[in-house]
Amino acid sequence: MSKTVVLLDYGSGNIRSGERALQRVGADVTVTADFDQALNADGLLVPGVGAFEACMTGLRAVRGDVLVDRRLTGGRPVLGICVGMQILFAKGIEHGVETDGCEQWPGTVERLQPHNNEPVPHMGWNTVDVPSGSALFDGIEKDRFYFVHSYGVRTWELTETRASVTPAVTWSEYGGDRFVAAVENGPLAATQFHPEKSGDAGAELLSNWVRSL
Repeated sequence: MSKTVVLLDYGSGNIRSGERALQRVGADVTVTADFDQALNADGLLVPGVGAFEACMTGLRAVRGDVLVDRRLTGGRPVLGICVGMQILFAKGIEHGVETDGCEQWPGTVERLQPHNNEPVPHMGWNTVDVPSGSALFDGIEKDRFYFVHSYGVRTWELTETRASVTPAVTWSEYGGDRFVAAVENGPLAATQFHPEKSGDAGAELLSNWVRSL
């Protein structure tokens, strides 16, 4: 029996590509903002495209912040992608505007600061530095994934003493600026890159997540 996954529809913009990618790896996918359906699915995927503040406004409008918190309290898996990862952190700062996030992890989403006049946004394929024992990246030989972002988490602030499970943090680098590319923390996982646009490697990552549900 295939795993049920709700792709949370809160106006973020990259819904259909995520839906197709999950279907390709065997998930039974529903795109909805229905709270109860999202709460009871085997997995919840939170997408995100655009500004941190706009995504948080849309998320709160469908009680998505409450939904994420309630699922995690019950140990039910959640996967955030791109800005859907960023809003899991404590706050985001864009154009001088500070916006509270979901606060599942401490940390600030801020503008990338690449060296050597590298352009922002960071757009295109990039390698990642995966920690040993990663479940999301298990069996993935190619470590290149597709990124499109101007902001990221440049400092990981969660210490082992504050976490019930030691998070596995994957990093990437753009123009000498290091940022968080993925996190695995018990039932909560997230990627800054777009697995649905990352070819075979992205499909393998989504397949790993769906199999874990």
